[in-house]
Amino acid sequence: MPVPFQRKLFLSTLCIAVACLWIQPARAQLDRPAVDAAETLSSWKDCATKRALIAYVQRVCDPKSSDFVPQSERIAVFDNDGALWPENPVPFQVAYAFDIVDKRAANDPEFAKQPMVQAVLKRDIPTLLAGERHEGLLQVMAMTHAGMSVEEFQKSVSDWMAQAKHPKFNKRYDQLTYQPMQEVLAHLRANGFKTYIVSGGGADFMRVWSERVYGIPPEQVIGSSAKTKFELREGKPVLIKNLDQVFVDDKAGKPVGIHQAIGRRPIVCFGNSDGDHAMLQYTTIGNPRPSFGAIVHHTDPDREYAYDSAPKSSGKLVEALADAPNQGWYVIDMKEDWSKVFAE
Repeated sequence: MPVPFQRKLFLSTLCIAVACLWIQPARAQLDRPAVDAAETLSSWKDCATKRALIAYVQRVCDPKSSDFVPQSERIAVFDNDGALWPENPVPFQVAYAFDIVDKRAANDPEFAKQPMVQAVLKRDIPTLLAGERHEGLLQVMAMTHAGMSVEEFQKSVSDWMAQAKHPKFNKRYDQLTYQPMQEVLAHLRANGFKTYIVSGGGADFMRVWSERVYGIPPEQVIGSSAKTKFELREGKPVLIKNLDQVFVDDKAGKPVGIHQAIGRRPIVCFGNSDGDHAMLQYTTIGNPRPSFGAIVHHTDPDREYAYDSAPKSSGKLVEALADAPNQGWYVIDMKEDWSKVFAE
């Protein structure tokens, strides 16, 4: 039976009204004003970086501001080692690899004779880091990572993270995230930012715990990677790790990784070393959107470490630190700007 015109008109109007009711909250969510930072940044002292970050977030989240940035474009990128947790005496993934090598060498004399295994056993960091691509360290990663399925590697990392402790702090590695940086992550997410890790560390290593530790899901982790191989084992599909075609997500590799994985230019960047220099430049120089860049400067030998030009392993900070005043990047003085370093 034909539907009367009046009923058709009523149903059409009702559908439009319901759609408007659904769209308006979504639009309000996108254009909401900034969330107050008084509580979320409580581990920060009243410093220049804190004040600038609060003011910046308020501007880019205010639909009435000329600096307003739509939520879809609010991308924030963070280095991990040295920016979100310590990287001394060695980055935590290297500590994991060292522990694996130590255990195998204790039971395999032939394995222990290899030059790079000897470097690990002696903790000869300069030998392992020699070369533009740190070839010695890559050999160690091949010994400890390659040939495992992704699931086997994930379990190995999880088991290690559950029991291994940092030599200085005597705490599990995943208990050593910087509380002030956790608060920055939370504050940005509360204001509609999408937060990414962009690190020279291995993507597969970080993806095991990134969501649990930082609230950053695996798909928002960009790191160094290598080719994986698909196989059927006992009729089940698996991915096997190897070190063919290694992509090192460091220095100039970071902007490349960001483009390949995100497809948007970040507007916020936090780093801590010259390995983050290019990422800071990519985020802030010539960006059509208002941007914010900051460097975590390790200045606290008592609560953490103090270094820049001469780190124990990775994390050298010279060029980016010198460029900071010219580019308007904020330098976070860990000793002076943070009321606490780690969560208690």
